[in-house]
Amino acid sequence: MIETFFHNGTLATPAAFLASLLIGIAFGMALENAGFGSSRRLSGIFYFRDMAVLKVMFTAVVVAMLGVCYAKAFGWITIDNVYFLHTLYAAQIVGGLIFGAGFVMSGWCPGTGAVGLASGKVDALVFLLGAAGGSMLYNEVYPILGSITTADRGVVFAYNSLGISEASLAFFLTLIAVGCFWGSEYIEKKGQGTGEQWGTPFLKTFSAVLIAGAFGLFAVADQDMGSTSAFSKGTQETKLLEGTQAGLDHIEPQELADRLLSGDTSIILVDIRTPMEFTQFHIRSAINIPVVDLAVSLASHKNQGLIVLYSNGMTHPAQAHDSLFRLGFRNVYFLTDGLKGFLETCLKPVSLRPEPVSHALASKINAWRAFFLSPSIRADDQATNKNLSTAFDLSLLTIPGLVETDWLNTNLGKPGLKIIDLRAQPEYNSGHIPGSLSLNLESLRGLVRGLPSSLLPAVMLAEHFSLMGVRPNDFVVLVCTDKLQDATLVGMACERLQHSRYGILRGGFPKWQAEKRPLDTILPSVEPSQYPVPDRSDTFTVTSREVLTAIDKRGTIILDVRPADNFTGKKHDEARGGHIPGAINRPFSEDVVKTDTYNAFKPIDELQKIYGNIIPTKETQVIVHCRTGHQASQTYFILVRLLGYTEIKWYDAGWTEWAAKPELPVE
Repeated sequence: MIETFFHNGTLATPAAFLASLLIGIAFGMALENAGFGSSRRLSGIFYFRDMAVLKVMFTAVVVAMLGVCYAKAFGWITIDNVYFLHTLYAAQIVGGLIFGAGFVMSGWCPGTGAVGLASGKVDALVFLLGAAGGSMLYNEVYPILGSITTADRGVVFAYNSLGISEASLAFFLTLIAVGCFWGSEYIEKKGQGTGEQWGTPFLKTFSAVLIAGAFGLFAVADQDMGSTSAFSKGTQETKLLEGTQAGLDHIEPQELADRLLSGDTSIILVDIRTPMEFTQFHIRSAINIPVVDLAVSLASHKNQGLIVLYSNGMTHPAQAHDSLFRLGFRNVYFLTDGLKGFLETCLKPVSLRPEPVSHALASKINAWRAFFLSPSIRADDQATNKNLSTAFDLSLLTIPGLVETDWLNTNLGKPGLKIIDLRAQPEYNSGHIPGSLSLNLESLRGLVRGLPSSLLPAVMLAEHFSLMGVRPNDFVVLVCTDKLQDATLVGMACERLQHSRYGILRGGFPKWQAEKRPLDTILPSVEPSQYPVPDRSDTFTVTSREVLTAIDKRGTIILDVRPADNFTGKKHDEARGGHIPGAINRPFSEDVVKTDTYNAFKPIDELQKIYGNIIPTKETQVIVHCRTGHQASQTYFILVRLLGYTEIKWYDAGWTEWAAKPELPVE
């Protein structure tokens, strides 16, 4: 079977560029030889003087159509190897009318305009400049016209809509094309005295070949409406059934639990239940995608990594798996017995199981429960936890979230616990929590793509974590002073590495010291690890281009967390003062309450109420930013890790970049 650049996800490679360049040159030469380098000849079709446009276009369409149909019938290609435009009736009708009007007035279309420009035609240059200007104008008025692009019906095939087979439609269109060829020659002969091919053996032979080719599709193509050919469909279904028989379509709960617990970053876990069910409870690290959006939302993960679908049971995930398989996804699995099976197999307390379990399995079950369950572990299996002398109880924590000083004091020195002290080194040297490591916050930031104070790429952060001996399963406690944003910025490094097992010590070092908890001055020994680098970029960091697009996007909130004077422009220390158009100001400092000895986040219910008045739903898209990403990391942590918002993005470059780029708008 032919593998396309689109199917393999290699459209951005040099090989694809070279192939596109050669095809483009050949296409341009064909157009030039057909006379499409002249706007006068192109516009002749509107005056019935020269029908070259109709003849060339119909020839291209019919030959391509028959070629694709036969290639599908013989199994050389499948539908998933080819990119199809989605159906946007309103946008396509309006765009077609504008395109047609431009063609009538200028005699050029974008492709022929490029050919004309290559031939030195000045009017082609004028047309192309106008087309570029029109594109810019469309971009500016998109907020008004954007509504016509929202009624996307996906890919709609004409033969499905008409209720006929693919071969029937191809034969019908071929007959129309042949009729147009003869009609064009007749019009040219009668009107202009040309029509050189009228009645010639060439036209007769060419017409007969096209009709015979179209008729032949009835013999080889599958007549089921909307299907691929019988051969390719049969091959595809056979592979699907073979995969089912070999057990290559599902993953067991225990295997999934172990791989997630080990920090396997190759798994894309997808919950296809309703948003309400997802919010109530979901497997940790899962993302919520409706079934109808799976193909589009997972396109970037096609045949990359391991996509695992789950619902309450297995029916819907299995059906979704089969649909995605037919669309070319070969890396999709579904969870055996669904969420119910996962809860029963992995998260059911040991004491409630009908059969005794081994000590090894009991250890696993408790590790799974500690990793996957939120705030509390049932009291029934606490006795089992006591048998695990090297484990620490995460039942009092929201992970990731806040760590109490009592909990940390109880679990000091236990394996799998890493404490990172973010204070200045002289302060750390004079006394620190036993076993804690000193980390200079700024070592995690630097110049990235010309942007100062940016969080380092994952590969460099992984090196830092490796030098500190941090492993994917470790629970990391971040200790700061009164600047909570220091801890949350390191939290962003954890997020970029997909290390969700971290928490921030509530009250930080000042609270620990005020409570007269143990301190020492010993530098702990560290055994370096090999922290894995995620195989894909994080999904929460956005660029200035994405922020610019979001300005006019309905439903998206841009949250500027700088102090009010910086937001209004009254005070600034960047290239320009002010804020991003449409942004809302919620200073990060207003989320913190100060006591006599330490700073802490405001109570969760209070924060929930405050942000509930700013952000309509937990699924609303929000972009948070400050000047350099530092303060915004605190707001990100609150929204995502404490309040459970699911669509929060972080503009790391922030006002430093925005103010320095004069092309970006400022209020």
